[in-house]
Amino acid sequence: KFEFNPKDGIDNPALTLTEDTDAEAVGEPRFYLLSKDSAETFGFCLHEERGCQGHIIRQIELGGVAQRRGLQDGDRLLQVNGHFVDDMDHMRVVQRIKASGNQVLLAVLDGDSYEAAKSLGRDLAQMLPPDIRPRLCHVTRDKSGFGFTVSGPEGTKGTFQLSVRQDGPADRAGVPAGSWLLELNGDSVKSYSHAQLTKKLKQSGNKVTLLVASSAVEEFYRLRGLRVTAALADPTWLPFKARELHLVKGPAGYGFLLKEDDCISGGIGQFLWDVDEGLPAEQAGMKEGDRVLAVNGESIEGLDHEQTVLRIRAHEERVTLLVIDPAGDEFYHSVGFGDPAWSCP
Repeated sequence: KFEFNPKDGIDNPALTLTEDTDAEAVGEPRFYLLSKDSAETFGFCLHEERGCQGHIIRQIELGGVAQRRGLQDGDRLLQVNGHFVDDMDHMRVVQRIKASGNQVLLAVLDGDSYEAAKSLGRDLAQMLPPDIRPRLCHVTRDKSGFGFTVSGPEGTKGTFQLSVRQDGPADRAGVPAGSWLLELNGDSVKSYSHAQLTKKLKQSGNKVTLLVASSAVEEFYRLRGLRVTAALADPTWLPFKARELHLVKGPAGYGFLLKEDDCISGGIGQFLWDVDEGLPAEQAGMKEGDRVLAVNGESIEGLDHEQTVLRIRAHEERVTLLVIDPAGDEFYHSVGFGDPAWSCP
């Protein structure tokens, strides 16, 4: 590799002949963990602009969350909470950010580097770490226990590594061997001693929810000074899933009522009630008390009752609803996960 030293002068022909200079024109992705309160926004807009590629960071609010963290006008968004989004539909990316709740992890590339990478035919996904998501795992005890043991440096609080028994409950729940424990039942273990953690595990009864990270994932966040939380987690191994219901209207309609009510999280939600026996809604798997998360693939985050009804009626004869049952809704809220819509396979 050619290393340029300014003292060598500017006439060295290697600067214009080597491929390394093209590669060096492409900067490295930057990662930002944005956290806000419920009354704030993240302080930027995401644009799709004619003649420009990618999802573009614009209108950064002066003094807002994004500016304080260091986002720059013209940055291109590559990743949202560990998901590569450069090749994703623009509105779908916006929905992912909105669905993150009050915390979102973004990976961006500055505009010049993005254009250079595209012109060089670089695979932008390959510029990012392969897996930066911690895992949420829900473990049910069997007669031999939870199937993991905890170890850590003697006298040190908050540092716990898990040994996982093969084919035991923790292994079946997706807990990686050698992973680091970050949260227990939605609470950080950072201040726990080993004795306190053991007591908390005993108080958990037959089920426990763990936020864990592999050594590589833990190192990724630690080196960047970022805190790992459940909002960033991969929920693939959880037993609670959002469900997609495909309804085709019959002669008597769909066979359900939509009701606006308070959510567990404190906001307002749209809930399904009076599901008629034998009609399309029941046949599609709808249950009374299900909360609607999306209509025809679009999140209803921020929509009121009338707007949601209009979405449902937009296609006269059929509709697809993404829903979560009350138990799943309560679970995701209890562990601090974002929108349970992203738990859908």
